[in-house]
Amino acid sequence: MASISEGNVSGARIYARLGHDRAARPQPTAPEAPGAVQVETITLNRIGDFLELDFGRLFLWLRKGVLAMATAGLLGAVAGGVFGVMAPPKFSVSTDILIDPVSLKVVGDDLYQQTGQIDSGILAARSKLRVLTSGNVLARVVDSLSLSADKEFYDPTPRFSIGGLLGLSRPDAEPSDPRNAAISALAKKVDAKADDTSFVASLKVTTLDGDKSMRIADAVVAAFREELAKAEADGAARTAQSLNDRLDALKVAATEAEQKVVDYRAANGLAASASGELVSTQTMSQLASQVVDAQSRLISAQSAYDELVAAGRDAASSDPTAATSLSAVRARVAELKSQLESQSRIYGPRHPSITKLESELGNAESELTQEISRLVGGAKAAVDEARTALAALEARQGSLQSSVFSDNALQVGLRELERDAASKVTIYEAFLSRAREVTEREQIDTSNVRVISTPLPPTDRSWPPSTPVLVVLGLVGGLVIGALLSIVLGIRRDLKAGRDSAAA
Repeated sequence: MASISEGNVSGARIYARLGHDRAARPQPTAPEAPGAVQVETITLNRIGDFLELDFGRLFLWLRKGVLAMATAGLLGAVAGGVFGVMAPPKFSVSTDILIDPVSLKVVGDDLYQQTGQIDSGILAARSKLRVLTSGNVLARVVDSLSLSADKEFYDPTPRFSIGGLLGLSRPDAEPSDPRNAAISALAKKVDAKADDTSFVASLKVTTLDGDKSMRIADAVVAAFREELAKAEADGAARTAQSLNDRLDALKVAATEAEQKVVDYRAANGLAASASGELVSTQTMSQLASQVVDAQSRLISAQSAYDELVAAGRDAASSDPTAATSLSAVRARVAELKSQLESQSRIYGPRHPSITKLESELGNAESELTQEISRLVGGAKAAVDEARTALAALEARQGSLQSSVFSDNALQVGLRELERDAASKVTIYEAFLSRAREVTEREQIDTSNVRVISTPLPPTDRSWPPSTPVLVVLGLVGGLVIGALLSIVLGIRRDLKAGRDSAAA
């Protein structure tokens, strides 16, 4: 122990304590068997004493391992440089996509409900983001770019494996499907992340070629849009198919309901007019109007007759022809009276002129009386005709009224059948119109997805890091490994020195 310097006091003291404890421990009284090996018990206290190392001891170990640290650092730097030169470079491109949860509204009564609340919008955007890297989208990309023929995504040549070397894998196993293998490989090279403060998502693609990464990024975005459009179209197609399946039953129900109305009308003689009203009801309405008109004509004719009777010789006619003839007769009577009066002043009553004028005046007055009688007779005939027409209409109205009452009673059941038919026809027409609208909706893409940042050609590789960085990292790693190795060797030397001291 004399060769141990003052810097070694702590380690020597510790191992001296270990030896002192072992010497102070009472020895067993039983005789030891020849060749028996004494087993030392390690306790937590001893481990704790061993760990009580000071920095001076640690620096001593590192100073003795400077050569190992330098060698390990040099080897690490060389390994980092070789890896940076020999490792295949990978190139990453990224594109930013705005995934708006609110779809474009091109139809007033759209099939899909628009998201209104912010939570629903976030869920919708996250769901669409999950579709961005889904298997369907990646499969479209693999098919469109023929990635199954690219060795980066599928290499059919067998590779060295420990399992194959040990015989753990079957030599006659079928090779994996190129398409599925390419999809699986592409899934590892594509990554999508969402921005927590917006609806913008970043798509990152990493491959061995920058141009290939750009093509794949563009293809993923295009496939993503196609998949969203296909999802909407499939939903609309399923809805249209369901509506069309239901249309057949609705059409049959509407036809049967309309046929029941027709059969009910035919069975009960409920003929309908062009306006849809029953013929009997329409006829009754027309008869009522005719009766009112006949009553008006009767009242008018009776009034005219009463006026003629009351007027006597002063009666006047509303007929222009009769009024003209009556006026002419009255003018003649007035003229004869005037001539007779003037001649009577000159001649006596027996004079031939007076006798002639009196005879002519009598004839004229007789003609006037006949004309008035003819007018009164015509008015009386008009009254009788109006009364007869009114009586005939009233009689017809009375005979038709019972038929109308019977039809009205039957019309209660008819209206029930018509309401049922109208409701079924309305539902059928609504479903038919909606089915055609949804069918056209399949052709419209309303997914509101926009690329706000197109992928740019990468200026440098994304993996591995640059060769100088790898050299520095290898150097640091080698130094750390060398330091750890120096500490381990120092601990080993101290353990050996402790055992030698305890034995002495």
